[in-house]
Amino acid sequence: MSKKIHFISGLPRSGSTLLCNILAQNPKFHSTATSGILDILVLNRNQWDIILEMRAMPHIQAELKKGNVIKSILNGYFEDVAEEVVFDKSRGWLAYLELANSILGRPAKVLVPVRKIEDVLTSFEKLYRQNISSRPLTPEQSDFARWQTVEGRCEVWCDHAQPVGLAYNRIKDALHRGLKDQIHFVEYEKLTADPTDTMRLVYEFLNEPYFQHDFDNVIQVTQEDDYVHGIPDLHTIRPKVQVQPSQSRDILGEAANKYRGLELW
Repeated sequence: MSKKIHFISGLPRSGSTLLCNILAQNPKFHSTATSGILDILVLNRNQWDIILEMRAMPHIQAELKKGNVIKSILNGYFEDVAEEVVFDKSRGWLAYLELANSILGRPAKVLVPVRKIEDVLTSFEKLYRQNISSRPLTPEQSDFARWQTVEGRCEVWCDHAQPVGLAYNRIKDALHRGLKDQIHFVEYEKLTADPTDTMRLVYEFLNEPYFQHDFDNVIQVTQEDDYVHGIPDLHTIRPKVQVQPSQSRDILGEAANKYRGLELW
């Protein structure tokens, strides 16, 4: 690979965008917004054996060429990036770590932003209330009945096919697959309370020399159209890293109790 590539893949509403933009302060680092390159890689993997001529190729040769093609796609995707270290952000990487290992030819390293589940749900509930007067959020259209109460909305977000439940299950499964050594959890509460120490641990995990970050002035360089995701302001960050007190009791009420103590990290 022409670049040293690492991955960011964790829970939603847990500081992944903030982490990307902190990392981007380092002139050696390039951070993506939410990336779709993993989907392209998996699509190529899945479609390879559908092609008759590929199926007819000797198996060992076909597997070698498939790997070469997939590797070249990821390499080419970042060809225009000047920085030597790249962080590709996608919550899907935890489900495909073995693929990442194969592409890189080494154990991939994944930064996994996490946060107390009730606070993740609180953040989603706040976004819902900010947008309720002007537009429906995507889950409302797929599960209208449960969406009518705060308890129901929490259940919807935590469904196995929805952002919180899907990301949580991917973390759980990656740990069950024995990949813990490739994962570094970045807890939102620690990142906002003690960003210097938290980032030092990140650099140690990455085996990179520490860079002195400016946590009072984090300029957002990753940009994406959140209307495409169906949730405005989903990836907007505050310029100053500071503690965000939990509002779960005020926002979720008794519904928050169901989600306490579920942290795997």
